[in-house]
Amino acid sequence: MLILLPPSESKTGRLRGRSVDHERLSFPGLAPTRQAVAEALAKVSAHPDAAATLGVSANLTAEIARNLVLHSAPALPASRVYSGVLYDAFGYADLDAAARRRANRWVVVVSALYGAVRPTDAIAPYRLSMAVNLPGVGPLASAWKPELTAVLPQVAGRGVVVDCRSSTYAAAWTPTGDLAERWVQVRVPGATHMAKHTRGLVTRELCRAGREVRRVPDLLDVLAESFEVALIPPVRAGRPWVLDATARP
Repeated sequence: MLILLPPSESKTGRLRGRSVDHERLSFPGLAPTRQAVAEALAKVSAHPDAAATLGVSANLTAEIARNLVLHSAPALPASRVYSGVLYDAFGYADLDAAARRRANRWVVVVSALYGAVRPTDAIAPYRLSMAVNLPGVGPLASAWKPELTAVLPQVAGRGVVVDCRSSTYAAAWTPTGDLAERWVQVRVPGATHMAKHTRGLVTRELCRAGREVRRVPDLLDVLAESFEVALIPPVRAGRPWVLDATARP
């Protein structure tokens, strides 16, 4: 099974510690693209108009400055770097040992800088969106798509792909072939402001339940106790199922 999460805009860092060791990150085949993106990002971030290129507020100078020291900044596990509504609801640190082991196998964060990381991968905080057209690399979703196509289907194996990504990050990889038949996007009807929170709760519940689901309809049984759920079949071949989920009070 594969649970896909987006990164968070807010990221936590620390003052001391070892820097990123790219050889120890998951999916080592992504290393050349990771390096190319990091170098291009550092170059852009040193430029006076970095904020405009990166599509962020000019007031975010401290966050942009993080991009200049990616090679030396202290690294933290991705489960601690990514923060905010979705990750608070996921509550990785509060899972019991068995649920954390499952999260380490099943959960993958799709990242504009690192491509894909697991919760235990030690990464540096950064500021970069998958929507950016990065000089020297190009549109990041396009740059990452062939790389992620080479690694993510292997992670899913024969299980379902539970997609909690936003559309910006979903553009970086789309399941195809037989895997597309086991692809489901999590939607939160009528509550846009609660979408991230609910997707975090769904991720947490799947890791806690511990059932490696291989058929999309079986997700209803796993989630029905904690969520009001409805499943909508794909509109056509190659498109995802849609799982509408609302957390029960």
